[in-house]
Amino acid sequence: MSPVQTRPESPQPPGTPRWVAMFYEPASASWRVGAESPYRFPVAYAVGEMTQTLRARDADPVVTLWGPKGGEWERHDPPAAASPQPRPGGDTRAPGAEPSKREERLTDRRQQVLMAGLGKAGLYDLAPDDLTAVQTVVDGLDETTVRRIAHWLTAAGGAGAGAPEA
Repeated sequence: MSPVQTRPESPQPPGTPRWVAMFYEPASASWRVGAESPYRFPVAYAVGEMTQTLRARDADPVVTLWGPKGGEWERHDPPAAASPQPRPGGDTRAPGAEPSKREERLTDRRQQVLMAGLGKAGLYDLAPDDLTAVQTVVDGLDETTVRRIAHWLTAAGGAGAGAPEA
């Protein structure tokens, strides 16, 4: 049997309870504050951005989210960590056929629009099933429809943005 690598639990952040994202650094076997704010939304956004950056560097981020509850600290689950997923095989082209530059651009643009809408709705670190669903929507709908869905997500996300959560 090989030894199992373990990591210590995230320590409670010092000071007054607020929203804090703690990132584990395996090289130093320690936890560091990655983001903090009196509001959850900016910390959740920062967690998503930092997680994507760490994954781009081939790191496996470990995050603990702390927040206030009744004047005390409480540990919360951060968004589910997801590994980048390959594009699903919902392609209608002939096997071996390459998409045209125009098709690639349109697909990329629809995906960017939908991902921006999800981000504005507060969804940053998507699970593998979420990424598959995004790709299915992108592959199956025209740009106008994807933009409409993104608009709905943005409107829904803007309704509670910036409000403190306890």
